[in-house]
Amino acid sequence: LAQGSAYPRTRLAPRPVRLACFEAMDSNAPKLAKVEKVLGRTGSRGGVIQVRVQFMYETAPELAGRSLIRNVKGPVREGDILALLETEREARRLR
Repeated sequence: LAQGSAYPRTRLAPRPVRLACFEAMDSNAPKLAKVEKVLGRTGSRGGVIQVRVQFMYETAPELAGRSLIRNVKGPVREGDILALLETEREARRLR
């Protein structure tokens, strides 16, 4: 028994280590995309910015070079890098 304790001292098993190189292989991992062009503001009050993004090779080799139009809430400018959790849907164009 551990001193001052009613329970016996036990050893905890070590936790598994997650390596960063394996996280990139996870299909749920965010994909990085660079903002190519800011297309304009949308939304009822203009609180959403529509941008064209191009996927980067580092996080998604299968999507590298592909570009999409996405809606972004918050400040964004050309050259920014976005972490996208969902890469299939494309935003409708501004009118």
